[in-house]
Amino acid sequence: MSNPQPVLWPATDQPPENPPEQTAEVPPGRPRRFVPVPGPLDGHGPATVLAMCNQKGGVGKTTSTINLGAALAEYGRRVLLVDFDPQGALSVGLGVQPHQLETTIYNLLMEKGTTIDDVIRPTTVEGMDLLPSNIDLSAAEVQLVTEVGREQSLGRTIAPVLDRYDYVLVDCQPSLGLLTVNALACADGVLIPLECEFFSLRGVALLMDTIEKVQDRLNPKLEITGILATMYDPRTLHTREVMTRVVEAFGELVFDAVINRTVRFPETTVAGEPITRWATRSAGAEAYRALAREVIAR
Repeated sequence: MSNPQPVLWPATDQPPENPPEQTAEVPPGRPRRFVPVPGPLDGHGPATVLAMCNQKGGVGKTTSTINLGAALAEYGRRVLLVDFDPQGALSVGLGVQPHQLETTIYNLLMEKGTTIDDVIRPTTVEGMDLLPSNIDLSAAEVQLVTEVGREQSLGRTIAPVLDRYDYVLVDCQPSLGLLTVNALACADGVLIPLECEFFSLRGVALLMDTIEKVQDRLNPKLEITGILATMYDPRTLHTREVMTRVVEAFGELVFDAVINRTVRFPETTVAGEPITRWATRSAGAEAYRALAREVIAR
């Protein structure tokens, strides 16, 4: 008999008056593991740093960073989101216009006179802050090449505020370049969003190789927190087959939470809100709350 499913609303809130649109998906061929609803914290920090990483673009890294962060905040965790992609998609997804920013994470990395408090800004989600980015960050990858200890630049940048937060989520760019290596070098764990599509599965091997090199040479404490299946469509045989292969290959590393394809996510991007606020009882919101519980439990 499978384990009972935990309730799907925050520990500090009352159950919703209406049930969610549908229950979240679970990987095929595996019963859902019981994950308790996390209790409140007595204090905050030091933060667990998680790099949201996949060199393939369009797999849901930014969407997952925003919504996982918002779900963690619902559970009373203080969260810092780090936009470490020159495209600035994370900032846009939270209603920030990157081209209008006077200071970004680029200034933190490259200018000694800028402090992290000059750049951090609150979001519409209580308990969740943002370290924004824009296209200026693309220059940092070139300029850091000649720096001593260039792989630890991000770690030095966020170190002063780690005791304020419970989680720091770094949204990496879709490549395995110096910026991504910086994120891996200061992270405690890697969360890999994986689109349920054959070519995405092939690309994970290259990412795993990079993670192993960072573990060996830069960050021995780095671990793979988990693999998150995104853009899952249970109606198609191909998606189900890919999901089955992912579970066979990575086993317990695959989160029970599965993110389905839905029109809700593009809507939230336009609104500049996480889905947990935009469509509170939607299946997507419930899936990210389930993911948050798993991340806290791990």
